[in-house]
Amino acid sequence: MVAQQTSLTRRDVLVPVLSVVLALLAGSVFILIVGENPVTAYGVLFRESFGSVRNIAATLQRATPLVFTGLAVAFAFRCGLFNIGAEGQLYVGAMVAAIIGVSLAGLPRLIHLPLAVVAGMLAGGVWAFVPGILKAKLGVHEVINTIMMNFIAYFLTDYLVTGPFHGGRWAPETDRIADSAALARLFPPTRLNGGIILALGAIAVIYVILWKTKVGYEIRAVGLNATAAEYGGISVSRNMVLAMVVSGACASLAGVEQVLGVHGRFIQRFSPDLGFVGIAVALLGKNHPVGVLLAAILFGALRTGGAAMDRLTDVPRELIVIIQAMIIMFVAAEELTRSLLGRRRSL
Repeated sequence: MVAQQTSLTRRDVLVPVLSVVLALLAGSVFILIVGENPVTAYGVLFRESFGSVRNIAATLQRATPLVFTGLAVAFAFRCGLFNIGAEGQLYVGAMVAAIIGVSLAGLPRLIHLPLAVVAGMLAGGVWAFVPGILKAKLGVHEVINTIMMNFIAYFLTDYLVTGPFHGGRWAPETDRIADSAALARLFPPTRLNGGIILALGAIAVIYVILWKTKVGYEIRAVGLNATAAEYGGISVSRNMVLAMVVSGACASLAGVEQVLGVHGRFIQRFSPDLGFVGIAVALLGKNHPVGVLLAAILFGALRTGGAAMDRLTDVPRELIVIIQAMIIMFVAAEELTRSLLGRRRSL
């Protein structure tokens, strides 16, 4: 039987929290090296991330695409698959959403916006279907497949944005999408948009699929033990393909949100590694939808506050990359973190 745990346990919460604390402490060493006070630097980071409604909105905007890529990685991992292709999937989804947003101008908003979103999701799902079917039918490792698909997505979208769908300006970008395809800005002048609502909806949908449906049960069973699942009558290949398709659709929403809600057009290589940061978000969130949301907000805060810290102190924003790497390291070294928790309990 597959464990029916649907919520994060206390230990599941404590390990990531301790990992973040340890990463911040390690980051303090680097702050001291550059001659700044860690308390002052982290105070700036926290204030600029959560110190006002406007700052919170900016943090949520940066967290929104990470929710999608984090969910993508987490969903695939629940089926025992490691989707490294979220970056390529979001690029393909973004390009298709931009094409729909530009070429179908004149449609009513009630049709145009959902069509652009769904088309982007389908594109990402189809892009992830290829490594999924190769894994399921031929046993080709999904890590290699998805990495290769990333490069194909990069160069395909490069060609499209500089060729058939170039907007005519000097920059490698498409024309601006029609207003009828744009996600509404929720808190101007910040770029927080309706994508946050899509993100919360995606969290709810993924949660229901994984823990309230037969499909989710089978996906988790395959992830826990594919041989036992097959013996129990569950189709491993079908669930692997399905998990990759859903994962790709989730990842594509990150690109869709960036095009329809942030940039208003497809811009060549617009992603600041959103797909790869999604791996860290999923790891820190323990591959649980609620954990992914919390982890995405943390990484969104680090990016928002890190830019301010770079501007207002002598601490470079590259420190945030170091802290993110430290968080991943401590989460990956879970046994070390758990032993620290156990030692603390024994004192």
